[in-house]
Formats: sequence, C-alpha cells, structure tokens
Amino acid sequence: MKTKKNFLYSQKVAPYVFILPFILSFAVFWIYPLITAFTMSFQDIGPIKKEWIGFANYAKLLKDKVFLISVGNSAKYMFFTLVLLIPFPMLFAVLMDSNIVRAKGVWKAILYMPALTSVVISGTLFRLMFTEYKTGQMNLITQALGLGTYKWLKNGWSGMLALLILACWRWTGVNMLYFLSGLKAIDTSLYEAADIDGATARQKFLYVTLPLLKPTTIYVLTISVYAGLAMFLESYMLWAGNSSPNNIGLTIVGYLYKRGIEKNNMGYACAVGVVLLIVALIINFAQLILNGTFKKEE
Repeated sequence: MKTKKNFLYSQKVAPYVFILPFILSFAVFWIYPLITAFTMSFQDIGPIKKEWIGFANYAKLLKDKVFLISVGNSAKYMFFTLVLLIPFPMLFAVLMDSNIVRAKGVWKAILYMPALTSVVISGTLFRLMFTEYKTGQMNLITQALGLGTYKWLKNGWSGMLALLILACWRWTGVNMLYFLSGLKAIDTSLYEAADIDGATARQKFLYVTLPLLKPTTIYVLTISVYAGLAMFLESYMLWAGNSSPNNIGLTIVGYLYKRGIEKNNMGYACAVGVVLLIVALIINFAQLILNGTFKKEE
C-alpha cells in the first residue's frame, strides 16, 4: 500500500495524472471521431450495409458543382471576416485601453453582449431585418433614402453582406477583449521610453503596439480562419433552412449537413468533412509559418 501511495504522489507521475482527463476526452471526442470519419469517407454507407469504394467520394467531390459553390462561399466569408474582425477590434481595443474613452466597462459590456445571444435568436432577428418586405428594417432604411425595397437574401452580394454584418455584430466584442488582454501584457515603460524619444501616437502604435500584439493577432487569426470555414448555423438561420436561392448561403458545413443528414449519405458527407479539415489545416499552418511561429528563437 505504501508503495502504491508513493507512486501516486510521485512528482514524475502526478503531471500525467492531472492531464489524463484531457487526454481521455481528447481521444474519445476528437481522435476517435476523426479516425472514424476518415474511414467512412472511403465507404458507401447505406441503411443496411457498408461498401468500401476507395477514393470514389473524393473523385465525385471534384466534379460536384454544388460543393464547389459551398467552398467558394465559405472562402469568401472567411476572407471578409478576417478583413473586418481583426483590424477593427484591434483599433477598438487600443481606444478602450487609452484615456480617450470614458465608461470603459459599459462599452465592453455593450460590445460583448451580442456574443451571449443565441445564434438561433440572432439569426432569426437578422432574417427579419433583411426580409424583402417593406416592414424589414433594412428596407425601411432604403425607403427613407429613396432607394425603394430590395430582396436582400435572394442575391449573392447582399446575402453575404447580411452574413458579415451578423458576424461583426456577434464577434467584434469578443475579438476586442482578446486584443485588450494582449495590450495589458505590454510593459508601459516601453510607451514611456517612446514618449521620451518624441514618438507620436501613430509611431507608438506601429512600432510598439503592433509588434508586441503579434502573439494575440496570430491567435485571433488562427481561430478566425477555422470559424470562417466552419460557419453553418448563422447561414442556416438566416435563410430559415439549408436551401438558399441558387445556394448563395450554402457553406461547406451546410453542404456536409445536407448530404449527411438530409440525404443520408454519410460516406460522402465524411469526405466533405475531411476536405474541410485539410483545407483549414493548410491555411492555418501556412499563416503560422509565414508569421514565424515555428522559428526557433536565437
């Protein structure tokens, strides 16, 4: 018993005991589903039997026009969310960290509050805002400007605009808080030294704030790439289902859901999921390499 107790309380064993719950949950809820999905992507799965078909699902994907449309939609959404949800939250964080803004706690709460709203509720509200009827808030604005009404969710550019406005409304406050935490980690003596050297506010931002915010920026960029490619529920709620006009709101995950759940073709859906994972990994590894994340410090 004493030997067993000494083993459990050993400094070499204790770290592994503490990380064991994470390892088990990671293996059960991520590694096992990943291996299963990868295996199923090479199969034709019916209600009764499975048939091994090799790369047939992947070959079919390359010729699937609807899949290519969904990839294009997800890529555009990811690109525009990166353009909007990294620089603007960063600037808001810098302003919030300065002495210009008053009642900072109030503004933080206001900007963060949309993230606490259910996607189902927010998607439904935005669908009502962008409705083609005259009573929709967006059409009320266009009518007040003398532009008439517009079918927002039946055209490609306006549908993407609705998705981007929804994304900015929900996630600007969250990304701002990420950047705020990064700003708090910057030593204030660096700004004091810059003031002594006569640096302007612009120079301090470019040569002190931006370089030292690089780890936070890389983190926000990494999660934003994945979030952009994996977006589904916002589109699903905005168009009240997975069928938008000419597939203007169909995303990769939406197509996965359509083929796997709605059409019960799980093998093909798993191939879509594997492609999504590979694309997300390639983009993220590329940007991490370009940002010098894997370089050894000298």
